[in-house]
Amino acid sequence: MSQFTFDVSATDGLARRGTISMPRGVVRTPAFMPVGTAATVKAMYLDQVRDLGSDIILGNTYHLMLRPGAERVARLGGLHDFARWPHPILTDSGGFQVMSLASLRKMSEQGVTFRSHIDGTVHELTPERSIEIQGLLDSDIQMQLDECIRLPAERSEIERAMELSLRWAERCAVAFGDQPGKAMFGIVQGGDDAALRIRSAERLRDMGLKGYAVGGLAVGEPQDVMLAMLGETVPVLPHGKPRYLMGVGTPDDILKSIMRGIDMFDCVMPTRAGRHGLAFTRHGRINLKNARHAEDAAPLDERSACPATRDYSRAYLHHLVRTQETLGAMLLTWNNLAYYQQLMSGARDAIERGAFADFVAETTEGWVRGERERGTARS
Repeated sequence: MSQFTFDVSATDGLARRGTISMPRGVVRTPAFMPVGTAATVKAMYLDQVRDLGSDIILGNTYHLMLRPGAERVARLGGLHDFARWPHPILTDSGGFQVMSLASLRKMSEQGVTFRSHIDGTVHELTPERSIEIQGLLDSDIQMQLDECIRLPAERSEIERAMELSLRWAERCAVAFGDQPGKAMFGIVQGGDDAALRIRSAERLRDMGLKGYAVGGLAVGEPQDVMLAMLGETVPVLPHGKPRYLMGVGTPDDILKSIMRGIDMFDCVMPTRAGRHGLAFTRHGRINLKNARHAEDAAPLDERSACPATRDYSRAYLHHLVRTQETLGAMLLTWNNLAYYQQLMSGARDAIERGAFADFVAETTEGWVRGERERGTARS
């Protein structure tokens, strides 16, 4: 496959099952992309990540440009060789990380000048430089540089950032040029304002890009606001292009977003939660720090195909977490990523069968039932 293509094979309401094809592999959608910020998915071997069913991972332009440096990664064969991941990689533009450095950066029409959070050195990130860095990393899907602001915010500020992001999208598209086997995605902004979201989506759609992301959500707004913005935005985006909701999120967020037509997701939540003693399971969230697990010989889920989930007792996991043993973070991260990929596989199969609503209802009931049973046991 020498081209970047996207095909929808089944739909169930707005939910859809599809395939993104590119030279380094196929991505089955809906897809969850584990976050490999600094060329590693924390606490995991990338072979494990692949074995769990991940078709694609995410790398971060901001962190990699600072350490070890994009030019160095290029000299070492690109991010795929560097990390020993020969499959597709999406890199985000670095915009979200830079925008979070409010006290360390200066914005202009040209781009962003910022001080490294590591050593204080000064760097400039423009739309053109962001695309250049992503090219040096040799990622398969590259994101435009945008300005992401936290909510709530004044409408005038949301509109200013949205318009700047659109101008930067045009510059990124020119810098990216024509790369048949790769894609650059534009990012819809507009905060929690439906009219601005629609305007942003329409103008990005008119650029004829290979894919579209929805950014600036899950940044402080309630879930119902996020879902309302998706309801306004997704219908404007082309049916035949992949749709990526950036930085989202919980299993519940993901299922409700798939129901609204989203194809791709990423979030640090499963890996970060694993390092802090929290397990995602079909029984809901289980906090292994809780003393009630100290003598619980049951595994997290005896029916799981994941060894971390099936073969280790909750008591042992509790012990590892309480003693801050590295193995605890490794096992719980393994469990969490396994659950997220199982959730995506189940969603794809349900869409194929035309039973996605039933799948969501059954999955949600499993979480509620598990939480209720643990509450009863505590009382």
